[in-house]
Amino acid sequence: MAAAGSGASIYSASFLPTRPKWRPNVSVFASATAGQSVPATSQKSKTSGSEKVRFEKKAEVQPAAKLYDDDSMTKSNLSLKDYFEQSKDMIRSNDGGPPRWFSPLECGSQSNDSPLLFFLPGIDGMGHGLTLHHQRLGEIFDMWCLHIPIMDRTPFTELVKLVERTVRSENYRSPKRPIYLVGESIGGCLALAVAAHNPDIDLLLILSNPATCFSKSPLQPLIPFLEIMHSQLHLSMPYVLSSLTGIPLRMVTATVEKGLSLQQTVGELSKAIIALSSYLSALADALPGETLLWKLQMLRSASAYANSRLHAVRAQALLLVSGNDQLLPSQEEGERLHHIFPKCEIRKFNDSGHTLFLEDGVDLVTIIKGASFYRRARFLDCVSDYLPPSASEFKKLHESCRWIEAATSPVMLSTLKNGKIVKGLAGIPSKGPVLFVGYHMLLGLEVISFISKFWTERNILVRGLTHPMLFASSSDKKSRDVSQFDAVRVMGAVPVSATNFYKLLSSKSHVLLYPGGAREALHRRGEEYTLFWPERSEFVRMAARFGATIIPFGTVGEDDIGQVVFDYNDQMKIPYFKAELEKMKEEYVSLRTDIDGEVGNQDPHFPLILPKLPGRFYYLFGMPIETKGRKQELRDREKSHELYLEVKSEVERCMAYLKEKRENDPYRNVLPRLIYQATHGLDCEVPSFEL
Repeated sequence: MAAAGSGASIYSASFLPTRPKWRPNVSVFASATAGQSVPATSQKSKTSGSEKVRFEKKAEVQPAAKLYDDDSMTKSNLSLKDYFEQSKDMIRSNDGGPPRWFSPLECGSQSNDSPLLFFLPGIDGMGHGLTLHHQRLGEIFDMWCLHIPIMDRTPFTELVKLVERTVRSENYRSPKRPIYLVGESIGGCLALAVAAHNPDIDLLLILSNPATCFSKSPLQPLIPFLEIMHSQLHLSMPYVLSSLTGIPLRMVTATVEKGLSLQQTVGELSKAIIALSSYLSALADALPGETLLWKLQMLRSASAYANSRLHAVRAQALLLVSGNDQLLPSQEEGERLHHIFPKCEIRKFNDSGHTLFLEDGVDLVTIIKGASFYRRARFLDCVSDYLPPSASEFKKLHESCRWIEAATSPVMLSTLKNGKIVKGLAGIPSKGPVLFVGYHMLLGLEVISFISKFWTERNILVRGLTHPMLFASSSDKKSRDVSQFDAVRVMGAVPVSATNFYKLLSSKSHVLLYPGGAREALHRRGEEYTLFWPERSEFVRMAARFGATIIPFGTVGEDDIGQVVFDYNDQMKIPYFKAELEKMKEEYVSLRTDIDGEVGNQDPHFPLILPKLPGRFYYLFGMPIETKGRKQELRDREKSHELYLEVKSEVERCMAYLKEKRENDPYRNVLPRLIYQATHGLDCEVPSFEL
């Protein structure tokens, strides 16, 4: 079917898979050869550019940031089998023609401020390598995928021009909207080339095992043999490539790890073998001898082209590299690129293979969130750009630290407006803005149960103001691995600053603030339950400005799980450790540099802690303090300071109450709790002291 007034063609409806979610009247495809114009159409969507046409305008939806209590952003139920089937459908109904863009139906609809995402495929060129991620990506991006037909022989430089022209067109249409280029393997080279040519466009690169290191690939020596004997070798090459990608092994491993019975496992393996045969068939069809030779030659030229222009890349980049990539030395290449690019994050997947996006357990949206890599404008806004975790994300994060809750069996108490202390979180207002102000226990371990209990019991997302070292960019080549803090960012923490504090309260959030900061969380021997708060009231007037409810709280229990035996003072006496602490201090943003004494000493360090037989964590949320209607009153420094001291006194009172009451808890120690759970069930709530 040809578009009027142009030599460009669009896919016929038969190109689409026949399943209902790929209805041709909803998802649309358009094409353009490099250097060829695309005809105008009256049915372009509001966000479409000069190289993309839609049959039907997508409906508008609310921003994903509103989603707290449902799981509409969860990963679709697609699997590798669906990917294989779609590959066969695309190959079977492929009508040839030039490279083209398509928008998968599974991506659904986007809000008007969704960034644009272009997916640039790997060696297969089919463009649906993100199939397992389409549904979730479609909630937060306007997504286009590049399809390169099997028999197409467009040179790499012309592909660069095609993508570049589309990028420039969309940037001209919406200059304030970021454009994401997600490149896999050779698609990574394509993304880098476009970024190098367009340093003034706001591009964000997500590169999965980029093929810039193809010169070191085990496929490199195959090119001369294929040039001579491609007709004899092309039948066996799909099996070689599939083994190198690791897909067959992962399919078997995933089946075995399900823990099914022998009969069920055999059945699942049989299905996996059938799916694998479909995959090999599709791979053989997608990469016939001449096409495979062409793609390998293109890989070689693409790698050389991209490497010669790396110095010109100024775009923000996120590198995703696999440790078990049999096609490319990806982790080694990731480190090299990480040190070249000025603005770069890196995430490593040590057990993954080359086709990272097809692996179970790899969720691109969660990776983007964890790296703070999602934004809707030129600069990241930690508040307005934040995407709350879906139920599946929270479950996965919660399971990873479930052992802490199991070991400490947290007891949550809250105070009603009439002053009555009750079990649970009934005394906490559902509507914000609410400001929690309390004591930071050793290493901040109390935060884990704090956040999870509010989410599971009250459906409240508490956003913490956190030390900037948890947000240190890995683009700082001196910094340590920051991926360990990705879970903190996914759960809504933001770097502590007056600006972020203002934005959180203005958005009516539930905000967690520790005035003692790192000095309390990294306290010295004998300093447990000691507040290190500054003299001036840092938060009262800001809370009053938005009429926030202040909830003082105390936590105790750290002395029941460990004892500090080698603290900051000890380390500063030893030259080696002192030098390491000074180096660490240089790497991170310093806080409270204008305050003298121990309160201003926020130096990061790692104390040596001697573990104990686990005790129990206790939380008491004190009487809510209303600031609504007191904005003018609390502008007065003396009045605000009085309220500040009241909050501090209430925190100390809460801790004193808990320390006294825990003496009467028959289940304070872990052994009585284990016995109770053994007789009542592992998921039962272990009782505590009487109120």
